[in-house]
Amino acid sequence: MENDLTPLSRTIAYAFQQPQLLELAMTHRSFNGAENNERLEFLGDSILNFVIGEALFQKFPQAREGQLSRLRASLVKGVTLTKVANQLALGPYLRLGPGELKSGGARRESILGDAVESIIGAVYLDGGMEQAKALILSWFESRLQVISLQDTSKDNKTLLQETLQASKLGLPVYEIVDVTGKSHAQQFIVDCRVDELDLSARAEGQSRRQAEQIAAGKILTELEGSENGR
Repeated sequence: MENDLTPLSRTIAYAFQQPQLLELAMTHRSFNGAENNERLEFLGDSILNFVIGEALFQKFPQAREGQLSRLRASLVKGVTLTKVANQLALGPYLRLGPGELKSGGARRESILGDAVESIIGAVYLDGGMEQAKALILSWFESRLQVISLQDTSKDNKTLLQETLQASKLGLPVYEIVDVTGKSHAQQFIVDCRVDELDLSARAEGQSRRQAEQIAAGKILTELEGSENGR
């Protein structure tokens, strides 16, 4: 290997039979456009969602599907993956192109999160599902212990944002369509759009924030309905 990743392998607590997989997991597309970690990241993302979903399913036998989806979204979001990456001190091991190195790519949330998922994909290919599952559960054990169904009581805008981020989609767009009534009794009409999913909802409230919350709630309901219909 060009970079000695043995210390990282020890930190992960997994000995690769094919160490080139770990090197590939640390290779960003800016370093090598042909051979990088994008495919491993795709695989790792799918495995992470399954393992966390299964863990939540077992932990909360009475939880509804929508609650489980929201809890999973809160656990696998980019901020959490970045924390895992920082705990593993992945930054110095990343193989980045000159531009990304200069712009601080080793600290960028998206790059760090993708690297975590790439490692999961690499471990899966090297050692199988049980090894990948054990790795994920060791990283998320403390978070799974403290999470509760009360976490699904977050406001609709936060829940929608976390749900979309967990699926690597862009943030929703809120737009005031109209304001009616006198200044002391205004009604705000707001549109909420998720362009990548071609979803939109309109809501009315006594404040902009209230209208946005109601509209976000409508989008969440549509998302849950589409998942149930799959």
